[in-house]
Amino acid sequence: MTVIVLTNCPTGLRGLLTRWLLEISAGVFIGSPSARIRDALWEEVRTYADQGRALLAYTTNTEQGFTFRTHDHNWNPIDHEGLTLIQRPKAPALTSSTIPTNGWSNASKRRRFGRR
Repeated sequence: MTVIVLTNCPTGLRGLLTRWLLEISAGVFIGSPSARIRDALWEEVRTYADQGRALLAYTTNTEQGFTFRTHDHNWNPIDHEGLTLIQRPKAPALTSSTIPTNGWSNASKRRRFGRR
């Protein structure tokens, strides 16, 4: 089983994938092509994705039962003792402009104390 998920990719690429896979939702393709066809489709996706992102997941003979590849994602797959995990990017440090201020809004105070 092969699943390809496209985000912000050209419609021509979606048309190319529908020749081999079934589009079950916008940008989500599923099917059972051979490994050779799957690899050829993935190369086409990487070539024509432009500014878009792509994810390929397929079944394999591993502990997890599947593996995946990404193209232009912020989250990267990493191998951790034989298991493939997703490494998310670190959150940016909070600056004084992003730290919320303490206290209640004026509307909340009026509602709380029953004043209009």
